[in-house]
Amino acid sequence: MNAALQQLLKQTSRSFYLTLRVLPDAVRPQIGLAYLLARTTDTIADTEILPAQERLNALGRLRARIMGHKREPLNFSQLAEQQGEPAERTLLEEVEQSLALLQTLTEEDLRLVRQVIDTITSGQEMDLLRFAGPTPSPSEEGNSEAARTDIHASKSIIALQTDAELDDYTYRVAGCVGEFWTKICRVHLFPEANLDNAQLLKDGVRFGKGLQLVNILRDLPKDWQQGRCYIPTELLGRCGLGPADLLRVGSMQQFRPVYDALLDRAAGHLSAGWAYTNALPSGQWRVRFACALPILLGVRTIELLRTARVLDATQRVKVSRAEVNDLMLRILLHLPFPALFAELYRGK
Repeated sequence: MNAALQQLLKQTSRSFYLTLRVLPDAVRPQIGLAYLLARTTDTIADTEILPAQERLNALGRLRARIMGHKREPLNFSQLAEQQGEPAERTLLEEVEQSLALLQTLTEEDLRLVRQVIDTITSGQEMDLLRFAGPTPSPSEEGNSEAARTDIHASKSIIALQTDAELDDYTYRVAGCVGEFWTKICRVHLFPEANLDNAQLLKDGVRFGKGLQLVNILRDLPKDWQQGRCYIPTELLGRCGLGPADLLRVGSMQQFRPVYDALLDRAAGHLSAGWAYTNALPSGQWRVRFACALPILLGVRTIELLRTARVLDATQRVKVSRAEVNDLMLRILLHLPFPALFAELYRGK
């Protein structure tokens, strides 16, 4: 892996960097760089202290550079100053370093990286346009939980309208990553393997969608506090609710049928992801490990969400570090035995 890329990944993503280290050398640079660029665009999109139009303009400039349409240097120092996390400041301050790494890729790899980032940024731009609202004034920014609750209770919540919009969003920001991952690995790791490419790509897309849907269903209160609701009004209407009703913890019983149906959908996507993982050549144990861990963590998260008070903003479901370590060990112990490895998912 390029030393500059390795150092930047270390600085900006401790958890993903550990996963990336498991992958074979042949695909680390492409996947690592795509991740860095996606994290950078996501950081821009999430800088809520700035008006949506400013973020859209910054995203557009970065997207143009990634796609090779423009060459003008980017200076995101002002954006970087607004970041609370050191990793996110680094991403913006070192954006030119990330962009320079694009030139180290082969023509085909460059095309695939550009393709996935183009799709991801289109989803981020749609989000900004859909949820655009006024920038919070200083008087609205408080430190107390009560103050935040009052603010968000009075703030209008904008929701997706249809189930199709939710499916499209999960594809743009995550499903497309499954496609990218599949194509990169297919080219560099097992080009001659006798696999059903169409099914592999289809399951790869569902893999990504499933992970994103789990994140959405886990982080509902956080999104509502930002005036966003990814649960479509089309689905909420089936249980007689509107987006604002979800601010009331007491709405959970009424909301539960829709929520459980979405958990079932996420589980179905992750099941396709598990089929994807087991379809990979058994000798590709590094890639299998990198796929298995997020899938099984997602399944465990779904289990926790089925009994959690998900409308309570003070409660956040998270798999414990001890469980993560135990799961990693179990995956490693089962990897040499394909039949036993396949059973890991059923055991969750």
